[in-house]
Amino acid sequence: MRLRVHCQNRVGILRDIVALLADYGVNVARGEVGGEHGNAIYLHVPQLLHAQLATLKPSLEQVSGVFGVRRVSLMPSERHQLELEALLSSLSDPVMSIDMEGHLVAANRAASQLLGVRVDEVPGLSLNRYLPELDLPEVIRRNNARVNGLRIRLKDATYLADIAPLHREHHDDVASLAGAVVTLHSADRIGERIYQVQRQEMRGFEAMFAASPRLASLIHEARRMAPLDAPLLIFGETGTGKEVLARACHLASQRGQAPFMALNCAGLPESMAETELFGYAPGAFDGARPEGKLGLLELTAGGTIFLDEVGEMSPRLQAKLLRFLQDGGFRRVGADDETYLDVRVICATQQDLLALCGQGLFRQDLYHRLNVLSLSVPPLRDCLDGIEALAGHFVDRAARQIGCALPALSPAALARMASYHWPGNVRQLENVLFQAVSLCETGVIEPAHLRLPASGAPAGLAGIDLDGSLNDILGEVERRVLASLYPQHPSSRQLARRLGVSHTTIANKLNRYGITGSEG
Repeated sequence: MRLRVHCQNRVGILRDIVALLADYGVNVARGEVGGEHGNAIYLHVPQLLHAQLATLKPSLEQVSGVFGVRRVSLMPSERHQLELEALLSSLSDPVMSIDMEGHLVAANRAASQLLGVRVDEVPGLSLNRYLPELDLPEVIRRNNARVNGLRIRLKDATYLADIAPLHREHHDDVASLAGAVVTLHSADRIGERIYQVQRQEMRGFEAMFAASPRLASLIHEARRMAPLDAPLLIFGETGTGKEVLARACHLASQRGQAPFMALNCAGLPESMAETELFGYAPGAFDGARPEGKLGLLELTAGGTIFLDEVGEMSPRLQAKLLRFLQDGGFRRVGADDETYLDVRVICATQQDLLALCGQGLFRQDLYHRLNVLSLSVPPLRDCLDGIEALAGHFVDRAARQIGCALPALSPAALARMASYHWPGNVRQLENVLFQAVSLCETGVIEPAHLRLPASGAPAGLAGIDLDGSLNDILGEVERRVLASLYPQHPSSRQLARRLGVSHTTIANKLNRYGITGSEG
């Protein structure tokens, strides 16, 4: 058990607390001082039982200067270690720490895989086994400053190494070298990395290309909603850029300098989704890491969590998410104590959540908690008036990445794109044009360069079942229109004004299709 003692920062208070525990026959395995002003003491007491804590707590709170005692899931050093491990494991580049004798101290998973060993086998390995022709400690001593882009050969591959020296201070305040952190970048991917850096430099609303009036209107709405610290629900088909929009809203908010984390709920088993989002306590289940795991929510503290395909969440996770939205609290899997965080929640879906509510597959109270603010991203087939400008933008981007001359788009290619229904939306357009630029050798992109899969549904009728009578088909179109517009106009009166018909007509249609029990 781990305890947090909120207390004064006075001489002897730790002694008084530990003496009281000793009188009860309780052994303290480890202690740490935390808090901004040293006003918290953390104690790891492995043998302490719940019943003993209930007896001990009043006595501890009688110690002079102690304000309160409560259980916590982690010591500060344990939390720091978990956060560091989560950060390192998320990096795709090999990262390793070495000492001044050329031995490895630690490495992330990518580095251990490169070296051909397990992560726990890394400490103590000599770099001479892998870099016999390079004395890295000597490079560190000679420069005694950060080195970027040092070309090295490792395992028959070329890497560019960034070396950040580590210093320690002696008692006389003289800094000495303790080692370095080495990050390896594959030389074969440098061009791609430069492109990714350039792309990430424009990752807010500036990265969203407002090629059509509908997209410009969407960006205008999103800019107004971004600073509002409330849940946001984004509707849109696959490939429309919902995560790009969510990230732009995050960057334009007061949380813009805090973390942005994303989790796609589609296709994840319930247990995996729960541990990814909420984390788990030490020893929570067979195979769990003994130190536990921080979930994305804790790693996002103060920032924004983006939950894509939220309609795929299981009922259990919906209940936990609802609880978090209500009071900011949740329990990690296998934990008894509550964790409270300040995190903004942005969700996205391509499903009709109201219809799922009507079928009992999505909680209506959760829907209303999430739908405080909402944005609807139009499909590309509804923005074809801007496809020429958008296509030119993607062709330019692809040519820069590939490093070739900028090709032109032929009128026939533009006509082909304008007549296509784009089931994969903007993401599909970008991928198709990247491939077209790589295939084009004449300087002009023709329809033959556009690898567009055929579809049985013409533009504008994608996904509509054309079986049945005309009334059946029109009824399905009408139902989809109402279900699509209702989240932005959530009452029969608002929706009636939007569509220019009477309130009674809309109320009857909403009831007929089971979209909502409108209030009138």
